[in-house]
Amino acid sequence: MTDERPLPRLDETPDDAFYRSPRFVTHIDDAAIRAVTAVYRERIPTGSRVLDLMSSWVSHLPTDLTYARVVGLGMNEAELRRNPQLSEYRVHDLNADPGLPFEDAAFDACTICVSIDYLTRPVTVLREVARVLTPGGVLVVTFSNRCFPTKAVLPWHGLSDAGHVELVSGWLREAGFVRVVSEDRSPRPGRSDPLYAVIGHSPA
Repeated sequence: MTDERPLPRLDETPDDAFYRSPRFVTHIDDAAIRAVTAVYRERIPTGSRVLDLMSSWVSHLPTDLTYARVVGLGMNEAELRRNPQLSEYRVHDLNADPGLPFEDAAFDACTICVSIDYLTRPVTVLREVARVLTPGGVLVVTFSNRCFPTKAVLPWHGLSDAGHVELVSGWLREAGFVRVVSEDRSPRPGRSDPLYAVIGHSPA
């Protein structure tokens, strides 16, 4: 694992204290959530083994499709335990330890929903994602313009939505992902939360 310098944040207190209390809320509106689900429906085949990274009490996967395994990795056990789409979960702080506690090629797909901006060593984590994906496995990163500002990394601040897309796309490419594409999936511009997806594949 390479020695990536952690990105700074306004609040550098340990994340386990910040996320200790469960937050049973959604961080984007219903229209944007439906847009996330639509991306997953298009990009993640039925029967896949899915890693929901930085997971919570909801995963936004289509409820009418069947997956072989859905593993959530997040910070709050109460939230993860309440998530009905998870077949299992791990409590793990990626900023304290960016290594993923899974074997190589354990998953066919990985999702990161409205949380990529909280990773202090994003490229290191994404290289771990590539490791645990099967060759050609898909990573779907979705995000909006909403966040906990004190916990988002400083490079996120001050960027436009287009800047966020460029930043995340660059992280994926630096981590070795191929066929990286971005999509503006904003459901109702000006009337709903914007929603962007950056999608890449692990090297074959």
